[in-house]
Amino acid sequence: MPKVAVVHDWFNCIAGSEKVVKEIMHCFPDADVFSLVDHLSIQERESLGIVKPIQTSFINRLPFQTRFRNYLPLMPIAIEQFDLRGYEIVISSSHAFGKGVLTSAEQLHLTYVHTPIRYAWDMYQEYLEQEKLGWGIKSSIIRSSLHYIRMWDRSTADRPDVYMGNSGYVANRIKKTYNRDAQVVYPPCDVHKMTVQHDKEDFFLAAGRLVPYKRFDMVVDAMKQLPDQKLVLIGDGPEMEKIKSKAGDNVEILGYQSDEVMHDYMRRARAFVFAAVEDFGIMPVEAQACGTPVIGINRGGVAETVVDRKTGILFEEQTADSVARAMQTVADLPKEFFDADEIRKHAEQFSREVFRENLKQVVERSHRQWKQKTTIGANAATAELEIDRPLDDLQLEEIQ
Repeated sequence: MPKVAVVHDWFNCIAGSEKVVKEIMHCFPDADVFSLVDHLSIQERESLGIVKPIQTSFINRLPFQTRFRNYLPLMPIAIEQFDLRGYEIVISSSHAFGKGVLTSAEQLHLTYVHTPIRYAWDMYQEYLEQEKLGWGIKSSIIRSSLHYIRMWDRSTADRPDVYMGNSGYVANRIKKTYNRDAQVVYPPCDVHKMTVQHDKEDFFLAAGRLVPYKRFDMVVDAMKQLPDQKLVLIGDGPEMEKIKSKAGDNVEILGYQSDEVMHDYMRRARAFVFAAVEDFGIMPVEAQACGTPVIGINRGGVAETVVDRKTGILFEEQTADSVARAMQTVADLPKEFFDADEIRKHAEQFSREVFRENLKQVVERSHRQWKQKTTIGANAATAELEIDRPLDDLQLEEIQ
């Protein structure tokens, strides 16, 4: 097996992108891992299948590591300092800078893009608004830094040989941002942890981190139009007080809960409500793995993971009215309308096993094609050398 290097933006917690790295390591357990920052414990690294020390950049040695994102302007320089000589295959896991590593013509670089840098590209204005950076010195500094990051990010578009996107939605954004085609490899969901409950209870569930783009405020507003329905909301975050102030008596806010509690509510809920436009969206898949239909917007990754009127209901507009109508539609349907076993079966196509198989196929096929191309290129170069080589005296005598 060729020597493999895995590059990941940063390890400061175990979230969705880190779970992708875990499955990459399962496929390539001997790979060496590189990252700008590593804040994980030994136990956390081992849980990701990383048994060797992670090779980090100089940013990992700078002060104020709890706010390492303040070093964003240095990260393009830092990611280019990794010495990847000696690795035939480089796999980068990138939602920010990973795809920008430097490789040679003698190396195959495949990048798994979770998203082009959101705060520098399509969520740039939302980011400035959320951080209250409309004007002032700080605003000017941030805007200049993000402009520099955008220019660097676009200039690195041709460094990877192969792009993979975690959804068709992200593949379209890759095409728009980098003008590169991407193969869709859906991220892994641990569907085998979920169990199906056929007898659903009379409440809707919404869950996730309470941040603006998730639009939990809109879901809570929708409940004002549905006084006879109940919503359970699980999660915590900066929007908590705002959402509490909007919530009526038919909204129960549980705050942060463990995965076990979350999945128990997913199994029992009449439907899982998800109003965000996500790159992929793992929670709707988890809900479907519990046999629970999903009410989601017909945009982003949810439009690819939910089958309208078979595994859920899709609404078109990101408004409280649209959410309320979709929830009322589910409430009016007989509970037998959605087949929990069919919903579960649909979710299984997003399992860890499917991800591993798809990833290995892309890597093996790309490596085989790359080897053929480099071999043909080397043979062509040799042929050119033979043609251009001057005839020596012995060859002239043979011809004569």
